[in-house]
Amino acid sequence: MSQAQDHQHDPRPTWLMKRVAGLRKASSDQPRTAAHLAAGVPALVVAAVALLAFVTGAGMTWLPLLAVGPALAAATSRPRGVLRIGFLAVALAAALGAHGGAAGRDQAVVLSALVAVTLASSLASALRERRERVLAAVRSVAEAAQHALLKPVPATVGPFEVAVRYSAAAAEARIGGDLYALVPTPYGVRLIVGDVRGKGLPAVSTAALVLGVFHEAAYDEPDLLDVVGRIERSLTRNLGADDFVTAVVAGFPQTGRMEVVNCGHAPPLLVRGADVMAVEPTRPAPPLGLSALTRETPSLQVLPFTDGDQLLLYTDGVTEARNHGREFYPLIEGVARHVSDEPCRTLAALHDELLAHVGGRLHDDAALLLLRKPAAAGCGASTDEPPCLPAEAR
Repeated sequence: MSQAQDHQHDPRPTWLMKRVAGLRKASSDQPRTAAHLAAGVPALVVAAVALLAFVTGAGMTWLPLLAVGPALAAATSRPRGVLRIGFLAVALAAALGAHGGAAGRDQAVVLSALVAVTLASSLASALRERRERVLAAVRSVAEAAQHALLKPVPATVGPFEVAVRYSAAAAEARIGGDLYALVPTPYGVRLIVGDVRGKGLPAVSTAALVLGVFHEAAYDEPDLLDVVGRIERSLTRNLGADDFVTAVVAGFPQTGRMEVVNCGHAPPLLVRGADVMAVEPTRPAPPLGLSALTRETPSLQVLPFTDGDQLLLYTDGVTEARNHGREFYPLIEGVARHVSDEPCRTLAALHDELLAHVGGRLHDDAALLLLRKPAAAGCGASTDEPPCLPAEAR
């Protein structure tokens, strides 16, 4: 097999791909199966109570428990479904009451109670459906806003090959505050990866603020520390006392030199050959938005960054992902296993292994941004190429 053909094949292990595919399919099938089972529970409860009342011959003793059926249906079914369960409960109560020779007054009380519970449960079901529609609309708008902010990164930016992987968490927590951007400027390529405290619309709003200020300052400020300073001042004016943003801001002002400013964020990973090293800050700095409380200022680190070197920036959704044994995902070991000369393939393998580690579903947003300085100088500076891997939500 030729070398060109080898490069066309997916480098990820077959067992890993099959396992991830199985986990994704199982994850998508589970909610549907659970919904069908939940919808059948109220009918089973009604049938069980009716059978118990018939077998024991206890007259009206057990029949009030038939109200459990429509009450449960309100949490899982539409109003019509609740009414059907209620009608079944009333019909069984009437038949069993007549069969057991119950007094007309007692039977009327039980049937009236069942009708009242059914109507109330039907109303509760309608209100629940309305709230779910509103919540779905709000989530959809917020998610669209976040995707508009986290635009796909081109496959090449300046002298770098670039890949991005972004995965939102499960549906109940899919709107988060992870952010990233990478832009060519008059002072070289500059990038940011950060994580906003909290989730929901406030986190998306803060992420939008950070990215907006970064894009403006990255073009205007010759000094990378001044870029960070502008973001800090903007957040100080606009955030609450308990809000903050952890971030890494990096720049490539000249060949062979990478500048890094870490503001309370997870350290980037520098990949040089077969070595993977965490770039720990020489002087720890607080997250953006909190410098006024600590009076500490970020420091600028300068790293040698030459042909073949790679830099991975990520959010804590990657390193804090746990498996069923509550073990964190070992990112450094994962990078060492899957690193290649193609950032797209490296991140694809890392992302699939991460999903396999957590069992198919992340519980926090996770962002990965990898850039590589290729040995060849022909990458160009175009930013109009199609994205290597678009941001996606699972």
